[in-house]
Amino acid sequence: MQFIVIEDFTGCDRKDIYRRFRDRGRLKPEELVVHHSWIAADMSRCFLLVETDDVTLLQRWVIEWADLVEFEIVPVATSKDMVAALSGHL
Repeated sequence: MQFIVIEDFTGCDRKDIYRRFRDRGRLKPEELVVHHSWIAADMSRCFLLVETDDVTLLQRWVIEWADLVEFEIVPVATSKDMVAALSGHL
């Protein structure tokens, strides 16, 4: 499954986040695939497209950052896949 992960840095010291990232990396389980990531222009949030078939990998990753970052995780499907899934109902 693919997920949009929104990391919200509001209310925390962003320098602490970037220091941890610099010193320790993304801290995600190896099996969790990050396809793309984008940082908001004001550096308040990060948006990531990730993929995994094991949601506990997302949970393990969130725990590594929960002291600094608020997470929103949204399961997503491509438009093409959604059209195919709904084709019999249209």
